[in-house]
Amino acid sequence: MATAPTQRREPTGRRERNKQRMAGRLYEAALTLFQQKGYDETTIDEITELADTARGTFFNHFPQKEDLITAWSEQRRLILTDLVHDLDPAQPTLSRLSHCLAHLARMNESEAAVARVMVSAWVKTGRPLTEEPGTAATFAEIIAHGLDRGDVRAGTDPHLLGLILRDAYLGALYRWSQRPGEPRSLHHELQDILRLLTPCIREAPENAPAVAG
Repeated sequence: MATAPTQRREPTGRRERNKQRMAGRLYEAALTLFQQKGYDETTIDEITELADTARGTFFNHFPQKEDLITAWSEQRRLILTDLVHDLDPAQPTLSRLSHCLAHLARMNESEAAVARVMVSAWVKTGRPLTEEPGTAATFAEIIAHGLDRGDVRAGTDPHLLGLILRDAYLGALYRWSQRPGEPRSLHHELQDILRLLTPCIREAPENAPAVAG
Protein backbone atom coordinates (compact mmCIF):
# COMPACT_ATOMS: atom_id res chain seq x y z
CA MET A 1 0.00 0.00 0.00
CA ALA A 2 1.26 3.49 -0.83
CA THR A 3 2.35 5.64 2.08
CA ALA A 4 1.71 9.32 2.69
CA PRO A 5 4.37 11.85 1.70
CA THR A 6 7.34 11.62 4.05
CA GLN A 7 8.04 14.56 6.34
CA ARG A 8 11.42 15.17 7.94
CA ARG A 9 9.95 16.64 11.10
CA GLU A 10 6.81 15.75 13.01
CA PRO A 11 4.36 18.66 12.68
CA THR A 12 4.06 20.54 16.00
CA GLY A 13 0.52 21.92 16.56
CA ARG A 14 -2.85 20.32 16.12
CA ARG A 15 -3.63 22.38 13.05
CA GLU A 16 -0.44 21.23 11.33
CA ARG A 17 -1.07 17.60 12.30
CA ASN A 18 -4.59 17.76 10.88
CA LYS A 19 -3.28 19.39 7.71
CA GLN A 20 -0.70 16.63 7.26
CA ARG A 21 -3.25 13.90 7.89
CA MET A 22 -5.55 15.35 5.23
CA ALA A 23 -2.69 15.63 2.73
CA GLY A 24 -1.91 11.98 3.45
CA ARG A 25 -5.53 10.91 2.88
CA LEU A 26 -5.67 12.72 -0.45
CA TYR A 27 -2.30 11.30 -1.51
CA GLU A 28 -3.25 7.71 -0.64
CA ALA A 29 -6.66 8.07 -2.31
CA ALA A 30 -5.02 9.40 -5.46
CA LEU A 31 -2.47 6.57 -5.69
CA THR A 32 -5.20 3.98 -5.12
CA LEU A 33 -7.24 5.42 -7.98
CA PHE A 34 -4.22 5.83 -10.24
CA GLN A 35 -3.56 2.09 -9.89
CA GLN A 36 -7.20 1.21 -10.57
CA LYS A 37 -7.95 3.63 -13.41
CA GLY A 38 -4.73 5.25 -14.53
CA TYR A 39 -3.42 8.76 -13.90
CA ASP A 40 -5.12 10.52 -16.82
CA GLU A 41 -8.46 8.82 -16.21
CA THR A 42 -8.61 9.76 -12.52
CA THR A 43 -10.35 13.05 -11.72
CA ILE A 44 -9.85 15.33 -8.75
CA ASP A 45 -13.52 14.84 -7.86
CA GLU A 46 -12.93 11.08 -7.61
CA ILE A 47 -9.88 11.62 -5.41
CA THR A 48 -11.75 13.90 -3.01
CA GLU A 49 -14.73 11.55 -2.93
CA LEU A 50 -12.53 8.61 -1.94
CA ALA A 51 -10.73 10.78 0.62
CA ASP A 52 -14.15 11.94 1.91
CA THR A 53 -13.43 15.63 1.67
CA ALA A 54 -14.44 18.67 -0.39
CA ARG A 55 -12.98 19.46 -3.80
CA GLY A 56 -11.61 22.77 -2.54
CA THR A 57 -9.62 20.95 0.15
CA PHE A 58 -7.60 19.20 -2.55
CA PHE A 59 -6.29 22.50 -3.88
CA ASN A 60 -5.31 23.61 -0.39
CA HIS A 61 -2.78 20.78 -0.37
CA PHE A 62 -2.04 20.15 -4.06
CA PRO A 63 -2.52 23.24 -6.27
CA GLN A 64 -2.35 20.99 -9.36
CA LYS A 65 -2.97 17.32 -9.96
CA GLU A 66 0.66 17.07 -11.13
CA ASP A 67 1.79 18.01 -7.62
CA LEU A 68 0.88 14.47 -6.54
CA ILE A 69 3.69 13.27 -8.81
CA THR A 70 6.04 15.77 -7.20
CA ALA A 71 5.02 14.49 -3.73
CA TRP A 72 5.71 10.90 -4.83
CA SER A 73 9.13 11.83 -6.19
CA GLU A 74 10.03 13.94 -3.15
CA GLN A 75 9.09 11.13 -0.78
CA ARG A 76 11.54 8.82 -2.49
CA ARG A 77 14.27 11.46 -2.55
CA LEU A 78 13.95 11.97 1.21
CA ILE A 79 14.10 8.23 1.84
CA LEU A 80 17.27 8.02 -0.28
CA THR A 81 18.80 11.00 1.55
CA ASP A 82 18.15 9.32 4.90
CA LEU A 83 19.75 6.13 3.59
CA VAL A 84 22.90 8.00 2.56
CA HIS A 85 23.18 9.58 5.99
CA ASP A 86 22.96 6.11 7.56
CA LEU A 87 25.67 4.61 5.35
CA ASP A 88 29.09 4.05 6.84
CA PRO A 89 31.26 6.92 5.52
CA ALA A 90 34.26 4.57 5.67
CA GLN A 91 32.74 2.40 2.92
CA PRO A 92 34.33 2.73 -0.53
CA THR A 93 32.54 5.19 -2.78
CA LEU A 94 31.52 2.51 -5.26
CA SER A 95 29.96 0.46 -2.47
CA ARG A 96 27.99 3.48 -1.24
CA LEU A 97 26.74 4.20 -4.75
CA SER A 98 25.85 0.53 -5.20
CA HIS A 99 23.82 0.59 -1.97
CA CYS A 100 21.94 3.69 -3.13
CA LEU A 101 21.07 2.19 -6.50
CA ALA A 102 20.01 -1.08 -4.85
CA HIS A 103 17.73 0.88 -2.52
CA LEU A 104 16.19 2.80 -5.42
CA ALA A 105 15.52 -0.51 -7.17
CA ARG A 106 13.88 -1.96 -4.04
CA MET A 107 11.65 1.08 -3.60
CA ASN A 108 10.32 0.68 -7.12
CA GLU A 109 10.16 -3.10 -7.31
CA SER A 110 8.41 -3.45 -3.92
CA GLU A 111 5.55 -1.24 -5.15
CA ALA A 112 5.79 -1.99 -8.84
CA ALA A 113 2.15 -1.21 -9.70
CA VAL A 114 2.33 2.26 -8.14
CA ALA A 115 5.77 2.94 -9.58
CA ARG A 116 4.79 2.05 -13.13
CA VAL A 117 1.73 4.30 -13.05
CA MET A 118 3.62 7.21 -11.52
CA VAL A 119 6.63 6.93 -13.81
CA SER A 120 4.38 6.98 -16.88
CA ALA A 121 2.54 10.03 -15.53
CA TRP A 122 5.87 11.64 -14.62
CA VAL A 123 7.14 11.27 -18.19
CA LYS A 124 3.89 12.61 -19.70
CA THR A 125 4.11 15.75 -17.59
CA GLY A 126 7.79 16.27 -18.46
CA ARG A 127 9.01 15.96 -14.88
CA PRO A 128 12.24 14.01 -15.70
CA LEU A 129 13.26 16.89 -17.98
CA THR A 130 12.68 19.59 -15.36
CA GLU A 131 13.46 17.74 -12.13
CA GLU A 132 15.39 19.66 -9.50
CA PRO A 133 18.85 18.17 -8.71
CA GLY A 134 17.49 15.92 -5.93
CA THR A 135 18.88 12.46 -6.57
CA ALA A 136 21.76 13.88 -8.60
CA ALA A 137 22.82 15.96 -5.60
CA THR A 138 22.75 12.86 -3.40
CA PHE A 139 25.04 11.00 -5.80
CA ALA A 140 27.30 14.06 -6.07
CA GLU A 141 27.62 14.24 -2.27
CA ILE A 142 28.87 10.65 -2.17
CA ILE A 143 31.31 11.25 -5.01
CA ALA A 144 32.63 14.47 -3.43
CA HIS A 145 33.27 12.58 -0.19
CA GLY A 146 35.15 9.95 -2.20
CA LEU A 147 37.31 12.66 -3.75
CA ASP A 148 38.20 13.93 -0.29
CA ARG A 149 39.18 10.46 0.94
CA GLY A 150 41.05 9.62 -2.27
CA ASP A 151 39.12 6.67 -3.74
CA VAL A 152 37.63 8.68 -6.63
CA ARG A 153 39.71 9.66 -9.63
CA ALA A 154 41.35 13.05 -9.25
CA GLY A 155 39.73 15.69 -11.43
CA THR A 156 36.29 14.05 -11.35
CA ASP A 157 33.44 16.58 -11.33
CA PRO A 158 31.00 15.32 -8.64
CA HIS A 159 28.15 17.48 -9.92
CA LEU A 160 28.47 16.26 -13.51
CA LEU A 161 28.90 12.61 -12.52
CA GLY A 162 25.92 12.92 -10.16
CA LEU A 163 23.80 14.18 -13.05
CA ILE A 164 24.99 11.32 -15.28
CA LEU A 165 24.07 8.75 -12.61
CA ARG A 166 20.69 10.43 -12.06
CA ASP A 167 19.93 10.44 -15.78
CA ALA A 168 21.01 6.80 -16.13
CA TYR A 169 18.79 5.86 -13.19
CA LEU A 170 15.76 7.67 -14.64
CA GLY A 171 16.32 6.05 -18.03
CA ALA A 172 16.54 2.58 -16.48
CA LEU A 173 13.48 3.29 -14.34
CA TYR A 174 11.45 4.30 -17.38
CA ARG A 175 12.52 1.26 -19.39
CA TRP A 176 11.66 -1.02 -16.46
CA SER A 177 8.26 0.66 -16.05
CA GLN A 178 7.38 -0.11 -19.66
CA ARG A 179 8.19 -3.84 -19.60
CA PRO A 180 6.16 -5.52 -16.81
CA GLY A 181 6.83 -9.21 -16.51
CA GLU A 182 10.29 -9.12 -18.07
CA PRO A 183 12.69 -11.26 -16.00
CA ARG A 184 15.51 -8.70 -16.02
CA SER A 185 15.16 -6.70 -12.82
CA LEU A 186 15.69 -3.00 -12.29
CA HIS A 187 18.27 -3.89 -9.65
CA HIS A 188 20.46 -5.77 -12.13
CA GLU A 189 20.21 -3.04 -14.75
CA LEU A 190 21.25 -0.34 -12.27
CA GLN A 191 24.19 -2.38 -11.02
CA ASP A 192 25.30 -3.00 -14.62
CA ILE A 193 25.17 0.76 -15.24
CA LEU A 194 27.41 1.33 -12.23
CA ARG A 195 29.87 -1.26 -13.55
CA LEU A 196 30.04 0.57 -16.87
CA LEU A 197 30.66 3.88 -15.10
CA THR A 198 33.26 2.48 -12.72
CA PRO A 199 36.26 3.57 -14.88
CA CYS A 200 34.88 7.13 -14.71
CA ILE A 201 34.81 6.96 -10.91
CA ARG A 202 38.08 5.22 -10.16
CA GLU A 203 40.76 3.28 -11.96
CA ALA A 204 40.35 -0.36 -11.01
CA PRO A 205 43.45 -2.29 -9.92
CA GLU A 206 44.92 -4.39 -12.72
CA ASN A 207 43.08 -7.69 -13.21
CA ALA A 208 40.58 -6.88 -10.45
CA PRO A 209 36.79 -6.69 -10.92
CA ALA A 210 35.48 -3.13 -11.10
CA VAL A 211 32.69 -3.54 -8.59
CA ALA A 212 31.18 -6.44 -6.71
CA GLY A 213 27.99 -7.98 -8.06
